[in-house]
Amino acid sequence: MDENNAISVIENLIETCKDGQKGYQDAASHAKRPDLKTYFNEQSLERSRFAGELQEERIRLGKTDKKDSGSAAAALHRAWIDAKVSLGAGDKAILESVEAGEDKAKEAYQKAVTSDLPENIAQIVRRQVASVQKAHDKVKTLRDTAEAAA
Repeated sequence: MDENNAISVIENLIETCKDGQKGYQDAASHAKRPDLKTYFNEQSLERSRFAGELQEERIRLGKTDKKDSGSAAAALHRAWIDAKVSLGAGDKAILESVEAGEDKAKEAYQKAVTSDLPENIAQIVRRQVASVQKAHDKVKTLRDTAEAAA
């Protein structure tokens, strides 16, 4: 196990979780349906918790001097959604955007699952990837339902 590789994988997942946290927060602020607002807020909190778990593992590996934030690409994506919503896009467009973000999260986690990580970190990643997959599938179902209703 290469410790630098493990730190790199963890840092990538932390950024992914921060992106998800902020993306879900943004989606909740724009969603019209109360059930979507609630779900998006719950997912935002979960991604925040995931980032915290990963930050603790990074500290255990000896890396303590990193300020975590999301990616610039995700910030641009959120700005694009803000613009679409201001032009009248509704919950369906928000769900499409959230699903795109979940696709990216799923990719990042699938890559991490196949990485050479210490067993305790690999267990955390496997638990988190299951939750990310479940969220992706739920958002996809919600989007499909919104699409059928449109």
